[in-house]
Amino acid sequence: MLATLRNYSSTLNLLLSASLVLTLARAITLPYLVIYLSGNFGLSIADIGLVIGSTLIIGSLLSLYGGFLVDNLSSYRLILTFCGVFTAGFLGAFLAPELWLFYLCLVSVNLAYAVIDIAVKSAFASLVPVNGRSEVFSIKYTLTNIGYAVGPFLGAGLAGLDVSLPFLMSAGLGAGFFFVYFVWGDRGLAVGETGQKTAFLAVGKVLLRDHRLVCFTLGGVLSAVVFGQFTAYLSQYLIVTTTPRAAYKIISTVVATNALMVIGLQYSLGKRITPAHLHLWLAGGLAMFILGLGGFALSTTLVCWVLSMAVFTVGEIIVFPAEYMFIDNIAPNPLRGMYYAAQNLSTVGAALGPVLCGVVLATQPAHTMFYVLALFVIAGGLLYWLGVALAGRRTP
Repeated sequence: MLATLRNYSSTLNLLLSASLVLTLARAITLPYLVIYLSGNFGLSIADIGLVIGSTLIIGSLLSLYGGFLVDNLSSYRLILTFCGVFTAGFLGAFLAPELWLFYLCLVSVNLAYAVIDIAVKSAFASLVPVNGRSEVFSIKYTLTNIGYAVGPFLGAGLAGLDVSLPFLMSAGLGAGFFFVYFVWGDRGLAVGETGQKTAFLAVGKVLLRDHRLVCFTLGGVLSAVVFGQFTAYLSQYLIVTTTPRAAYKIISTVVATNALMVIGLQYSLGKRITPAHLHLWLAGGLAMFILGLGGFALSTTLVCWVLSMAVFTVGEIIVFPAEYMFIDNIAPNPLRGMYYAAQNLSTVGAALGPVLCGVVLATQPAHTMFYVLALFVIAGGLLYWLGVALAGRRTP
């Protein structure tokens, strides 16, 4: 992967570094939101879940307009602007004396992160030839997971000194990248046809008429229920079925397994995913999800949990770049930002996952949760299959 990065342009490497730095900034803080919201604002667990989940959903929905901006404005200015919003959001969270202000800051952070992510993915089309995009998507996802793997450890050290310090560190990382991109960013970078006059609602109607995109977006929402926030519902399950000490040991081990496997295998496996066999890759990845969920339901020892997570992670490694490749294949150049913004709606499924699993755990035998999740994978897979089938009959 390092050899490949050396062959990329400075513009492309700078965009990839955005995925690493901004994800690291986000990962430093997000694991400690529960503690911060409970200690500083006295919220109950239910209210904390509502705050965190709703800010993710609102940020995802607002990013649809962010995708429209990606298609119409200079990518350089857009990335700088939202990097500033990202930084200000964390700084505001550090200073916010009231819950409503803290809430707005979280929405700002999630929105800015989503829009920058859309701009980065959309820029790949103008910087990388088609046959190299699965490789660059895999590198991006690897760097993102490095950020998520390292961030919580940095956050833990800072939170040990003061629970609000992670927000300050995240703001500092955002400000640092803002400065770097301001100096070395490509001022001529643009994704869509800047200055086009098509209205946002008119573009939305165009997207709704593309049944391939609709199928894949809905499939992504259903699938994200399963892999978007798996640590949350696994923690819920373990709290119900084991002791707190055992739950902590298992969840920390499987999270480490997931992170190490993604970092180690994402690039080598993801770059092999090609548009010609996209349906087979997706089927294989979703099958790994189902096998992993079955393993979780039957796991009684730490070794079983680790093996099940290994299988589940292979599915994750396959499905993420496959989703990117599908959107890349069908998105017309003037609307790439909007197409990636539509794909970003899978965040809604990720936010709903822990809520739905909580309802199942409260009303059904605990292991039933995994069978319900498997149904979401199957439903999402059917929509993916339909989207691929429609794409085979039409050209963007």
